Formats: sequence, C-alpha cells, structure tokens
Amino acid sequence: MNLNMNSVEFLVAQIQGLSGSAEDITHLHNLLKQSEELLQSESTRLAAFLAELDPSKHSLGYLYLLEACTAVPNAQEQANELVLSISRFMNDCAAEQIRLVPEKFISVCKRFIDQVMLLEAPMRGVAPLLRAVKKLQSSTEHLTILHPDFLLVCLLAKCYKHGLCILEDDIFEVDQPRDFFLYCYYGGMICIGQKRYRKALELLHNVVTAPMSTINAIAVEAYKKYILVSLIHLGQFSNGFPKYTSSVAQRNLKNFSQAYIELVNCYGSGKVSELKAYVEANREKFEIDHNLGLVKQVISSMYKRNIQRLTQTYLTLSLQDIASTVQLNSPKEAEMHVLQMIQDGEIYATINQKDGMVRFLEDPEQYKTCEMIERIDSSIQRIMTLSKKLTNMDEHISCDSQYLAK
Repeated sequence: MNLNMNSVEFLVAQIQGLSGSAEDITHLHNLLKQSEELLQSESTRLAAFLAELDPSKHSLGYLYLLEACTAVPNAQEQANELVLSISRFMNDCAAEQIRLVPEKFISVCKRFIDQVMLLEAPMRGVAPLLRAVKKLQSSTEHLTILHPDFLLVCLLAKCYKHGLCILEDDIFEVDQPRDFFLYCYYGGMICIGQKRYRKALELLHNVVTAPMSTINAIAVEAYKKYILVSLIHLGQFSNGFPKYTSSVAQRNLKNFSQAYIELVNCYGSGKVSELKAYVEANREKFEIDHNLGLVKQVISSMYKRNIQRLTQTYLTLSLQDIASTVQLNSPKEAEMHVLQMIQDGEIYATINQKDGMVRFLEDPEQYKTCEMIERIDSSIQRIMTLSKKLTNMDEHISCDSQYLAK
C-alpha cells in the first residue's frame, strides 16, 4: 500500500520500522521532530493510532503521539481512559528512548497528574509517577522536575511511605532551583507525616539555607515548620542562621514568622499553661498556615521535655509528683506519657505498678554490639563517599570558566 509521506499513517509505519537499533532511533527522532506540525494538526485522530504501537518497543514514537493527542482539552468523562493510557505508557516505556525528549515525557506526566486530580484520585498517580521518576533520572543523584510532583501526589494520597523511598538518595544534580525547594519542602512534610523528624529537619533546613536572591513563599513556610519540628524533636530552637545562609533569608524569614518566634520564647519558659494560652490566642494564624496540628504536637512535646528534665535531677519519683510537676491532670496521664517515652527510647525508666514509683535509669547502650558497630561503620563509609564527592565537585567548579570569570 502506498502511503502519503505527510500522513499520520506513514509516520506510524516509520515508528514501527525504526524502533530497533540506536541508529534507527536517531533517524526516527529526526523524522518525528520534522512531523510535529502534522501531529498537532491531526491531534484528534491520534488516539486510535496508539493502539497500533507497543509502548515498550516504540516508546519514542508513542511519546510523540501521546503528547500531541493529550494536548487537546479532554472532557471529564474521558479522564479515566486517559489516566489508564498514560499510566500504561509510564509503566512500559523504555527509559533510554524517553530520555531523548525529556520535555515531552514531563509534559505527559504533568497532564497525567492533572487528570488524577480531576478524578480526585491521587492514589492512582503514586505508583506510575514513581516509575516515571526512576526512568527520567540519569542516576539516583539526579533531581528531576517530576520529583516534587511525585511527592505532592504522595502527600495528597497520604502515601507517605512511597514518598520516603526517593528521599533517601543523596542529590547532587538539580535541573531547576525551584524543584529543589519544593522537593525538600514536600519531603519534609512527608517525613513529618511519618514522624521521621530528624530527616524532616534536614530537608527543611536545606530549604531555609539554600541560595536565594529574593525571599520566596516556599522558604517562609519551610522556616515555620522547621521551628515547630525543632521544638517537637529537639525541645529547643536556635534563632541564629548558619554562615552559609543567604543574607536575604537571614534578613527576612523572622519577619514573616513572628508568631512562631514568640512561640519559641513561650516554649522556653517550660510552663504548659502559658504555652496553651499563647496558642489559643494565636490559633487563627496557625490554622491559616495549616500548622495547628504541629503546634498541638509542640504542646505535647513540652510535657516530654519537662519529664526529661526530671531525669536529670531525680533517680526515683512518684507518678503523682510527675503529674503535678509537669502540669498533667492525673497520675494515670503521667504514666501514659512515661510509658510512651520509654517505648520511643526518649528516656530509660521502669515503673513499679504497686507503689506508682518511677525509677530513672542510665542509657543501657554500650556501643559495642555487632549491630551498633555496623551502623557506625556504615555512617563512616557514607561520610567518606560524600567527602570524596564534594572534593571532586570543588575541583570541577574551580576549573569552570563561568566561575573563574566572576
């Protein structure tokens, strides 16, 4: 059959025949770039042709057609079909082919996100987007444009564990600064959801101290959460900034977070009643920032800090004395707090149920078990790898012509 060389039928035939070797794919890529106007003009017909292609074998051509046909606004009733189609492609496509046109792959993925949001089903976007992120990455050190989108979908779907899997990677390559801000901010929120406060502090700290020429809303919101998580996890917050923090951040962040700075001062008094009164007086501010839940955890953490202070003074203490000292309502409530802190490894103690006495103990960890030695060795190896990486980056930057010209 003779096909018009300027027809979609001809292009589909070329995709089917030129998706084997690297040389064929290069030729196909050039042909597809020349056919973009054709695809745009025929966008309403393209969905039918996708059925003739295998997304795993014809990934490059499939992507061009998929990107063109999804550019047309779709009715809500078509959203489910579109989600299934794009999800299948994200799952089956060949990474080496889609990386030839990353901007088109990103465009399709963002349209996929729009559709799952339209369906109010963010859960459906989690697994496909994770696969898309992995395929778009050149290495685990590469932060793609899709990283923050994936984390946001995880947050909306409350699939925090899925989000954690990409937060363990050390990032050294960033495409856009904004992506890094959002990645760390959303990542911090996911870690808060999983009560991984140490990792949350690390990520939020990255936002606050990252280079910036003007203050941005992401940094402001990250700073507010950084203050709250510091109080929850550490029981304190330092108002000072590290030397490497941008001057813009140092000058402006506190001005946008006065209610939180005052919360820190109130927390430092150690008086639960004063802290509760301050929170109630500023409840509306915290609600507007969507931080009231964290603020309530700050109040709960004050009970813990006050109990921890008692361990530094007393060897034994009754539950009644603990309750009255830290302003809890009853010995039973004090017992629940102590038991939870023992379970979380925040204090070491035993409770005598007969007389209601609590005996505070020393940390039993001797740091000589096989497990602990393995953890320490793993940390040392990671630090050595990081140090070597930083040295290589420093050498590369010091030889960069743009850097030397400044």
